[in-house]
Amino acid sequence: MEARVEVNGRVHAVDADGDTPLLWVLRDIIGLSGTKFGCGIAMCGACTVHVDGVARRSCVTPLETLSDAKVTTIEHLDQSPVGRALQKAWLELDVVQCGYCQSGQLMQAAALLAAETAVDDAAIDRVMAGNICRCGTYGRIRAAIKQAASDIATAQATS
Repeated sequence: MEARVEVNGRVHAVDADGDTPLLWVLRDIIGLSGTKFGCGIAMCGACTVHVDGVARRSCVTPLETLSDAKVTTIEHLDQSPVGRALQKAWLELDVVQCGYCQSGQLMQAAALLAAETAVDDAAIDRVMAGNICRCGTYGRIRAAIKQAASDIATAQATS
């Protein structure tokens, strides 16, 4: 089946079965390797991308469900103020340890902060609960999300 999928603002014509997971379309057909394979059953969050601005697990999202959808991956995160604030906080707070889960962590956090910037520990924990970090950097992830939220609020207040 030939399908068209918009990824990071660019339309790609892909030849794949309709039930092919978006993860494999991104990695193997389009060539974007930032989205990671973790569990294959939507339980770890390593494969998180945005579909029409909503965080989705690409390992269980079939290609055939994406007609007219806009997909955003970690490679495009720096194109939004939220993404830039998160990347800055991640670096300043030295969040990454092994790094394997971090693209999914960042994409999930970006979906959270795009929806609301007045976040507390409970809101962060609720939204990020499905993203597993085998290195246990949860405290640094939470701190970075709070710092990014603060930076975004400050930028909005001064503009």
